[in-house]
Amino acid sequence: MSNRMLLVLIGVLAAAIVGLALLWNPAPPTATAPHAALPAATPSGGDFTLQSATGPVSLRDFRGKVVLVYFGYTYCPDICPTSLTATAQALGRLAPAELAQVQTIFISVDPERDTPNRLKEYGAFFHPSIIGITGAPAEIAEVARRYGASYAKQQLAGASNYVVDHSALTYVVAPDGRLVGALPHAAPPEKVVTEIRKWLSTSTQGATQ
Repeated sequence: MSNRMLLVLIGVLAAAIVGLALLWNPAPPTATAPHAALPAATPSGGDFTLQSATGPVSLRDFRGKVVLVYFGYTYCPDICPTSLTATAQALGRLAPAELAQVQTIFISVDPERDTPNRLKEYGAFFHPSIIGITGAPAEIAEVARRYGASYAKQQLAGASNYVVDHSALTYVVAPDGRLVGALPHAAPPEKVVTEIRKWLSTSTQGATQ
């Protein structure tokens, strides 16, 4: 093959690769009830009650604290560990008095495999203050929808082999229970700390007025 023909072939292949990259647009997870959820158009947040290893946990239990809410599952190969590691690093940078006013909640989107005890061990692996909770598939789907989280079970080879595709935001709940924002996946610890302190400061200001 001549050099001219080789250059033409390389050019055609490069154009094809660029074209595929421009056209590729993966679709978001498709909800297949009951083990899937698509977010509400405008996330409203709100109270919820799900089960931990030590009993029921409600968002209202943590009024007066900044609450970080994350939807994931313990068999997640990479997204959840990355997010929780970043959150744990941020918690480690808080002063003890600040940490006492913050609660992180890990809500499992895989209730078939994530038992309360498994969630307890999983959360503690990253930080002792992280609480893992679960519930019936319909309950989890409703909470996820209200918070703007999405997830969908994807079957792999084998009857019991599957993954759960899910969004990866960490939702921020103010001390008064309002959903006030969301941190991107694996947000740098300093960004998480800044967000936490912003709402702790707002709470302190409100209490002194």
